[in-house]
Amino acid sequence: LASRNAYRFSAAAAYYALVETRVGELREERIEGLQTIDEFMDRRMLPAMRTCQSTATRQDRLAERVARATTLLRTRVDLAMEAQNRDLLRSMDRRARLQLRLQETVEGLSVAAISYYLVGLVGYAAKGVAAAGLPVPVELVTGLSIPVVVLIVWSALQRVRRRLARDDDAAEK
Repeated sequence: LASRNAYRFSAAAAYYALVETRVGELREERIEGLQTIDEFMDRRMLPAMRTCQSTATRQDRLAERVARATTLLRTRVDLAMEAQNRDLLRSMDRRARLQLRLQETVEGLSVAAISYYLVGLVGYAAKGVAAAGLPVPVELVTGLSIPVVVLIVWSALQRVRRRLARDDDAAEK
């Protein structure tokens, strides 16, 4: 709307300037009791031109206010989106921490389960050696194998974890 009106207002201003120039070129002389063409045209065209000018000014101001309101609205939307993104990232971070704790718990249970299984195998092996006639205290061998087996399983799990972390770091680079 403003651009269409600006075109029309510019055309009206150009037309007014042309009329002013042409009337000025007439070099009319004043006749007592009669209006000159210049006065007649000024009385008719000058108010119309002022109206065009004030309307154009009002439209420009309105367009500026709309632009400012649009900018403020866009800023509010951007801030709301940033807050949403921040909350989403916090939620994802919390879930990642919970998932890490769960993973560590499962790893701890895995150490216990694997150690239990291996200690059972050591006990069966000790019983087999005792059944073969060698004097092996089965309960003592089984009991002493517990810390050794747990340490071996735990260190093996740590090595696997470090290797996976190193592979992840290499893949990210």
